[in-house]
Amino acid sequence: MTARKRSQAASAFGNGRGKRGAPHALEENIEAIKRWERAAVHHRSRLEQLSDAITRIAASGPILLVHVVWYGFWIVANVKLIPGVVPFDPFPFQLLTMIVSLEAIFLSLFVLASQNRLSHQADKRANLDLQIDLLAEREMTAVLRLLQDIAGHLEIPLSVTPDQIRDLVKKTDISSLTDRVEEFPESPTPSKKQRRVSA
Repeated sequence: MTARKRSQAASAFGNGRGKRGAPHALEENIEAIKRWERAAVHHRSRLEQLSDAITRIAASGPILLVHVVWYGFWIVANVKLIPGVVPFDPFPFQLLTMIVSLEAIFLSLFVLASQNRLSHQADKRANLDLQIDLLAEREMTAVLRLLQDIAGHLEIPLSVTPDQIRDLVKKTDISSLTDRVEEFPESPTPSKKQRRVSA
């Protein structure tokens, strides 16, 4: 390799960094997350796509403005405040009540469908995090064992006791750990007397 090529390679991959100055590992992680997110969005069903679109539109500012104008006109027109407009849904606005109720029902169903998809996606992320954490724990255990072997071979004095090292290099029992987590008490709801005292 010529000096020019070596300088080009060094400038392109200087200090283990990618094209944007970020480490290659970071760039790979970002690209992997992008691919995973795109796949999750691409594999949505038609109903999930419709639910996401309706939820996104319903939460926008223009829809809020449309509802304010629509309800305002409906009420004003039906209380005979607009000259020349014959009331078509007199007070107590039964037709408007039915329309709003139906809109609320269907909008709630679409929101629930969208939230269900997001919850399922969050569960997949949590499972992925758990798998990575377990893999990192095994890797750290192996690293600790290697460091212990190296320190013993080189007869390097350790700042931790042998019992601490043995405790750290043990393989973590996930089943017993989850059982111990279940032993944590739930935060109790304060009684009325405690709330009065704190107030």
